[in-house]
Amino acid sequence: MQYVRSRGLCALFFFFCTLLATSNPTLAFVKGADISWQTEMEANGYRFFDDDGSEPGLHTILKNHGMNAVRLRVWVDPANGWNNLNDTIDKALRAQNAGMQVMIDFHYSDSWADPGKQYVPAAWAGQSFEALMSTVWNYTRDSLATLQNAGVQPTWIQVGNETNDGMLWEHGRASNNMQNYAWLVNSGYDAAKEIFPNVPVIIHLANCHDNANFRWIFDGLVNNGGKFDIIGASAYPTNSGMDWASANEACLSNLNDMVNRYDRDVMVVEVGAPWDDPNAYAIVKDVIDKVKAVQNGRGLGVFYWEPAAQNYAGYTLSAWNPNTAQPTQTLDAFIDQNDTAFVDGRYRITSRFSGKSLDVEGRSSADGANILQWTYGGGTNQQFDIVHLGNGEYRILAAHSGKSLDVYGFSLDNGGDIRQWTWLGGDNQRWRLVQNAEGYWKIQSVLSGKVLDVFGWSSENGANIAQWEDLGGHNQQWSLERIN
Repeated sequence: MQYVRSRGLCALFFFFCTLLATSNPTLAFVKGADISWQTEMEANGYRFFDDDGSEPGLHTILKNHGMNAVRLRVWVDPANGWNNLNDTIDKALRAQNAGMQVMIDFHYSDSWADPGKQYVPAAWAGQSFEALMSTVWNYTRDSLATLQNAGVQPTWIQVGNETNDGMLWEHGRASNNMQNYAWLVNSGYDAAKEIFPNVPVIIHLANCHDNANFRWIFDGLVNNGGKFDIIGASAYPTNSGMDWASANEACLSNLNDMVNRYDRDVMVVEVGAPWDDPNAYAIVKDVIDKVKAVQNGRGLGVFYWEPAAQNYAGYTLSAWNPNTAQPTQTLDAFIDQNDTAFVDGRYRITSRFSGKSLDVEGRSSADGANILQWTYGGGTNQQFDIVHLGNGEYRILAAHSGKSLDVYGFSLDNGGDIRQWTWLGGDNQRWRLVQNAEGYWKIQSVLSGKVLDVFGWSSENGANIAQWEDLGGHNQQWSLERIN
């Protein structure tokens, strides 16, 4: 059977799916990377190769290692232009086009902001505190409006970077005036909500192991009316002044305390270890495991800070070998989190929305046969062998035909057909499996970043299976029932 799609109908379903996804979002555990150096490194001739020596692009390499998000810093008026708003828009759009979520990290500085330096941008120098609050509000709002107009849809917005003693010194130095710091935070928070009312705002501190500093800052914010949705932390265990295992235990204890004390979700928005440390993989994997172990599932995810740095600008805590321009084993720590809950085998794949199962139409063994949904009858055309290919990618084969699920015609579009085809090894026949907190799976095309979708939210037998932008709806979530 041929399925004909109306552009108007697609638009209507897209709107409907968006409403549902907005009202009841379900996000998988976030595994990401701060890649703010990407464009600067490319301009300086750096290249990024995957494990097999291929050069598919940085985003594809990160996705091949289980990552689903990027983090991008924004500086106000940097001397060389890198990390300004236009540069950030370029990187954000590239990430989104690769099917990755985006975190925007406002430093409120012309250069690095961290616990030891929180310098006011040159253009804002000399302003009164009242004027500075207005400037922060206007700058944040205008920057986000520009991002929005360019097509960037952030999943998170960070107000300040590693603000262990506040930001925008001296006015916003927390040890001098906690109220000033809280009010500056609120200026950024309120401006962010003006443009993206449903996007959570993160307040970020360094030294995840330092519970005393976290309590001091967040008690100060709460006591002065400070607003925040998520608590973010940096975790660099080898720079903590203690052994890495103890630092990670202290980090987990702190994150649990943050959840209990402030009733907020938590994330590690920066992690890193020396690229040539023999324990680097174990260190990073343990941080990921610790965040996944935060009570009540309130540890949302982990971002590696500049994994592809290759010693760029003297930074040695990346997850890339500077001699080969390829990832080290450390990056594989993110793959493991995709794969630990999944075992290769034969499965019935069932829509959470309709309760119907993936089915090869007419039990066909021909290339190009449609994939649709149908009430489960136990036939091998409704059973699929899922085989791990490495790098967090899977081949999904119809058990009766041995042919693979395929995004027909290498389509990148919403509504692209899913069919079966002889295995040719292309990215349109490779899939990622990402489990949400409720135990359902997103089945994501390596080629397009889009996910398997019951087209039109249909509950009918014979409804087509297509690919669509991930909107979090139940028609894009699947149960995988092992068939022995």
